[in-house]
Amino acid sequence: MRNSLLKGAALAIAASALLLPAVPASATTAAEPFSTFAVKVKANKTVKAGGKITYTIQATNKGPHYADSWFVGGEFPKGVDLRRIQYWAEKGTQCALDGRAFYCVLPRVVEVDETITMKFVAKTTKSAKGTQTATLGVVTYNVDQGMENMSKEELDRLGIPEYAFAKTVKTKVVR
Repeated sequence: MRNSLLKGAALAIAASALLLPAVPASATTAAEPFSTFAVKVKANKTVKAGGKITYTIQATNKGPHYADSWFVGGEFPKGVDLRRIQYWAEKGTQCALDGRAFYCVLPRVVEVDETITMKFVAKTTKSAKGTQTATLGVVTYNVDQGMENMSKEELDRLGIPEYAFAKTVKTKVVR
């Protein structure tokens, strides 16, 4: 399990996960997460319509175990052109877009007390106005040894919990 990651099907499904602070996806399970993350998210305070917002996600694995089934990303604002999201990450990173959710899986294990950083740049639409709100962070799964290649549907059927650790950031569009 140490070098495994959920495959593309799980990535697409994870993109639809609602980011909430450390809440199990399955209400019937009270399992603790295998890995918890301390998350910091930074973004521009203001942006002109049609300008770019830079989001930096910094997540530290607080344990109690290493993380080998996890995603970085989240839900981007309504006033962002989702086709123009750029990201900087390690070689081999795979990303998927589902609605306003954009998630990436980095091809490695995150040890306890190790920090990963990922940067996203999103271009606002020319019609963007008001305050643009993004919820970004990390989603992890309690995947046991031998389960790393199971589909998301099978993991859900078995009640395998998922956890989200996220922060909300706001950027005001100015004219």
